[in-house]
Amino acid sequence: MKYTVSIEIAQPRERVAQLLADPAQLPKWLRGMVLHEPLSGVHGQVGTTSRVVLQMGQQKIEATETITRREPADLHAIPKDIVVHFSREIVSDGMWSAAHEHLTEVGPEATLWVSENEYRFGGWLMRLVGLVMPGAFRKQSLRHMRDFKAFAEQGKDVREERD
Repeated sequence: MKYTVSIEIAQPRERVAQLLADPAQLPKWLRGMVLHEPLSGVHGQVGTTSRVVLQMGQQKIEATETITRREPADLHAIPKDIVVHFSREIVSDGMWSAAHEHLTEVGPEATLWVSENEYRFGGWLMRLVGLVMPGAFRKQSLRHMRDFKAFAEQGKDVREERD
């Protein structure tokens, strides 16, 4: 299953990139984030492997995330014509996914965030979920992007809201 989602954020691209790359900010916009700890490497750097735990309703999901791309490596003084790229692979029981994030400057105070996502499922139950509910994955990605937008633009913290 593959899909692409995007959102425009009323913040400079460099600020958006720095917020997305900062592990301390994750729980503020990524609903259900329980834990994100590097197992090897430095958070956010290419090759880093992290243990990720998310709570979604009554279900706790544990996965391993590997950073596969971060360009440019230095997120300060990024030239205007450069597109910022973040890519990661996430593996959990019965699922593999890859996300390729692209941040493009669309104005001095505006950033376009495009997220290309791919999922592969193992086991009959996860394959069934992927077939029956493909829109749920896209909807969840958009929700994370909207939450990030509200955090970046207005400082809204998802931990202070009710679902």
